[in-house]
Amino acid sequence: MNQLLIDKIDIRDVRFPTSRGWHGSDAMNPDPDYSCAYIELPVAGSPLVGHGLSFTIGRGNELVVAAIRSLSGLLDGITLDDCEDDLGLVSRTLVSDSQYRWLGPNKGVIHLAASALINTVWDLLAKRAGLPLWQYVASRNPGELIQAIDFTHISDFLDREEAYDKLISARSNQDGRERRLLAEGYPAYTTSAGWLGYSDKQFCDLLLEAYAAGWRHFKIKVGRDLREDQRRCALFRQTLGDDVLLSIDANQIWDVSTAVHHIDALSTYDLFWVEEPTNPDDVLAHQTIARAVPNVRIATGEHAANKVMFKQLLQASAIRICQIDACRLAGVNEVLAVLLMADKAGVPVCPHAGGIGLCEYVQHLSMIDYLCVSGSWEGRFIEHAGQLHGHFEDPISVRDGRYMAPRAPGFSVDLKPQSLAEHTFPGGTVWAQLLDGVGA
Repeated sequence: MNQLLIDKIDIRDVRFPTSRGWHGSDAMNPDPDYSCAYIELPVAGSPLVGHGLSFTIGRGNELVVAAIRSLSGLLDGITLDDCEDDLGLVSRTLVSDSQYRWLGPNKGVIHLAASALINTVWDLLAKRAGLPLWQYVASRNPGELIQAIDFTHISDFLDREEAYDKLISARSNQDGRERRLLAEGYPAYTTSAGWLGYSDKQFCDLLLEAYAAGWRHFKIKVGRDLREDQRRCALFRQTLGDDVLLSIDANQIWDVSTAVHHIDALSTYDLFWVEEPTNPDDVLAHQTIARAVPNVRIATGEHAANKVMFKQLLQASAIRICQIDACRLAGVNEVLAVLLMADKAGVPVCPHAGGIGLCEYVQHLSMIDYLCVSGSWEGRFIEHAGQLHGHFEDPISVRDGRYMAPRAPGFSVDLKPQSLAEHTFPGGTVWAQLLDGVGA
């Protein structure tokens, strides 16, 4: 029996008090507590347990937990064999339910919840095969992967036949690329030194520490005001010089005219990209900004809720860096659709990973892109944020500014039992102390 034991699903509200150290702080989000709605899903007649999560920054995490619990009932009666026979089954079941879809559609808390469940099933499939998720997906044939993708509302830009042909062509030398990936790892950049709440000393100390560890591409947060942004960019260049890459992230804080003015003023610091310069839903605003500053790459996508948003951003030539999020998109299935659309548009995918479990997740997604879609990592980077990896059974492994390919079976987001005991909200030991005022 491979029945999914949905009646035994364990869903937890897990939170980490990262705001106490200003970790993750930016112009829009000054005090995030990295959190996740976390799933443990056992399989009948098997020792297998699937894990998945959706990332939030604290308050409201309980809403995602409740949405997962509600959505999970749609999977009653579905077996793991059913899921493997049709890799799109769970995605269609969860995302296309008409009554739940009404609450989005295809965005918000319901989409975050669907993502966590969909990714949990992919985790189970990879674990049953004894493969890391990236390798499991790369082992599936193009017909199976096409079945995983819903082309509704994107076929005017990318149709099924075109996507299938791309997956077929990408199989050329896939084995050689896999050997290179295993030997060299995947290029990355780090955000760990650049949080907006850090003091100048902490900022510079962390930059130097990261440089010594092999990092050569850095992202720093901006958006307080122009003079402060200029000062921080100048301090970055004074600390590390001109032979490293610098990207900046405004976290949606500017309107269009401010964004153009600030980007133009900051471009003297040789920016690799400018991330989230304005509201993430405003495709035309991104297009306007991109046209006004043609020599600077505009990046966005971590808050783009679905494949249709990405279709529009790509059709409008509004971005030159496509930033998928492993939780905001509805799992691996919707990610595959976006990878294929970005490849058609010639826009490199550089995933967002500032948050609990996101680095563990997106390393697999970039490696899938490299092996199954784009066939290249040129101009592509996975984000790295250094916090909280020790809470995972199979944390990321980074060497000389590159992600080494995970080898353990699954999607790499199994949290340690002790971490769950300490950080489940509000009764975990860490939160019990903080909420009682001890050490707060």
